[in-house]
Amino acid sequence: MFASSEKKDRFIIILLGSLFFFPFLGGVHLFDWDEINFAECAREMIVTGDYLRVNVDFKPFWEKPPLFFWMQVVSMKLWGINEYAARFPNAICGVVSLLCIYQIGLKLKDRLFGGIWVLAYLGSILPHLYFKSGIIDPWFNLFIFLGLYFLIQFHWSKNLEVEKDRNWKYLILGGVFIGVAILTKGPVGLLIPGLVLTIYWIINRFRFYISISEGILFLIVVFLTAGIWFGLEYWQNGPWFIQEFTSYQVHLLQSHGAGHRGFFGYHFIVLLFGCFPASIFAIRSLYKTEFLTEKKQIDFARWMKILFWVVLILFSIVQSKIVHYSSLCYFPLTFLAACTLHQYLKDQKWENWIKIIFIAISTLIILVFILFPILVHYPDFLASTTNDPFTKANFYAEIEWGILDFLPAICLMIILGGFLFYKRIEFKKMNYLILFLGMGIFIQLTLILWVNKIETFSQRPVIEFYTNLQNEDCYVYPIYRTYAHLFYTKRKGAQRSESYVKDWLMNGEIDKDVYFVSRIHKAQTLKDHPSIKELYTKNGFIFFKRAK
Repeated sequence: MFASSEKKDRFIIILLGSLFFFPFLGGVHLFDWDEINFAECAREMIVTGDYLRVNVDFKPFWEKPPLFFWMQVVSMKLWGINEYAARFPNAICGVVSLLCIYQIGLKLKDRLFGGIWVLAYLGSILPHLYFKSGIIDPWFNLFIFLGLYFLIQFHWSKNLEVEKDRNWKYLILGGVFIGVAILTKGPVGLLIPGLVLTIYWIINRFRFYISISEGILFLIVVFLTAGIWFGLEYWQNGPWFIQEFTSYQVHLLQSHGAGHRGFFGYHFIVLLFGCFPASIFAIRSLYKTEFLTEKKQIDFARWMKILFWVVLILFSIVQSKIVHYSSLCYFPLTFLAACTLHQYLKDQKWENWIKIIFIAISTLIILVFILFPILVHYPDFLASTTNDPFTKANFYAEIEWGILDFLPAICLMIILGGFLFYKRIEFKKMNYLILFLGMGIFIQLTLILWVNKIETFSQRPVIEFYTNLQNEDCYVYPIYRTYAHLFYTKRKGAQRSESYVKDWLMNGEIDKDVYFVSRIHKAQTLKDHPSIKELYTKNGFIFFKRAK
């Protein structure tokens, strides 16, 4: 009967993940940069038939290894080259991730704890949204998390079991998953686990929980796994690509790449608001996890806290600030939230300070979802909040916001009100279903009603312009950094070398028409050029043509 119940749980998890993650994946264009960048790498693999080397604009792209692009290639072979296919691998990752954390929670504590952890992950804003994206991080995070989990299992089999016996399969599996993480995003897939293992070693007063020989075996497995691609690339093309790849990874950690600056506490704010509501309950378990009484439970909580702080501090120090850099925190954060919520089911006590923070952040989020559909009708006011000409122009986009756009705010008020007042704030299982499944519904409503309109502010006119050029033999040259012109014009292959040079496209003897796209504050040179014609302006973009 118990095993049957576990099978029922897994079926429900698969059903919920499928209902929340798979629908509407192709409902909006891919967003610059990362989504389009990665989808274009996969598309060019299909166009060129070269599945070993990563290219973008049909030139070597050394920023990322190929594993995620291989997933997208398989998806595009199945669904076609489109937005749905680009995001489909992460929807699968969402279902797999929920099953994994359920199984870990079940093994660590019980079915209830595993279920609460699943709900906390499914019903928190950013963890949910990332499984509906086309970026690398969901799979990358899962591989690191599983790699660490199997290393922890090996440590337990050696040091915490009653009958101590090294279970080598855990060490090997840990190495395989860390190696696969490197194949997904690069050396940071080993850096983060290495820092976590080191901090754990320091906290345990420098006692070696894994011997040197075991550590060497682990690294051998890691490098053999990663070498599936790195070795083939070196053998086929020599060291140049790998050298450029390594240099880029070092540069990325040292610089604020592509202008993504931010203050030190950027990721603290991202996690607090972006992982609502799980983030509120996780705060308590950062210092208090009284229901964890067994050695393995206490030890796993220690590992999760170390992972959380290592990722948060590392990417707070790194100068480049991008939302998904701290996304590996989602696993330990939702685990800690589940610890708090499991305890609340036991004694039904909710500290006043958590109530205050929960209600305060709930109120702020609701206000945002009420005020935004109102403020968009006052573009002059919104434009007065920034000095950037392009952003100012975005606010004047013609978008119809109506009464239905208040549905997410209404839904959120009902969900949070139901959670707070169901049975007079006594914590029952129904509270968690109301809160986290309700949040999942709220997120879906927001995606359906808002995201298309928000895209109109940021990129819709330029995506439509590129799409209209798919069947025209021409050159397209954006005067800003983007990958959209490559994916949405469906460029068929490499162009003549001169076409990558702006001066030649503007002044040279061109062999076909050239289209230029610029943001309004960087278009003066094109406007002044005698042989370049301005076509039109829309939402901060200006479109030009130079005829052959």
